[in-house]
Formats: sequence, C-alpha cells, structure tokens
Amino acid sequence: MAKAHLNLREVEDETGLNRSTIYRQMKAGKFPKPDRLTTRRVGWRREDIKAWQDSRKSAEYPK
Repeated sequence: MAKAHLNLREVEDETGLNRSTIYRQMKAGKFPKPDRLTTRRVGWRREDIKAWQDSRKSAEYPK
C-alpha cells in the first residue's frame, strides 16, 4: 500500500522541482501546501501532487 503523504525529497523526485521552487510556487498559490504531520515534519498528500501534475499536463497539452 502506498503512503498517503510524501516528504520533501519524494516531492522533489516526483515533480522534478527543487526545494526553493516548490516553496516559491507554494507562496504564489501555484503548488499544493503540505499537511503538518508532527511538530517538525510536514508531508504533501500524494493525491494533491498527482492532481497538480495532471493540471500541468493539461495546460501543456490542451485538447
């Protein structure tokens, strides 16, 4: 069973974006924000990252 949340390294690998780009796009409202998992950890919901990727694909290749 796949994990529900991805850590930053996994998000970087999945999206091809680096840390600073992820946080810059989050600040601009163009990238999903993470959930607070513990006092020191955050995680991005896998489904939010997938939806973001799908929206990027449809913007690049309109039907």
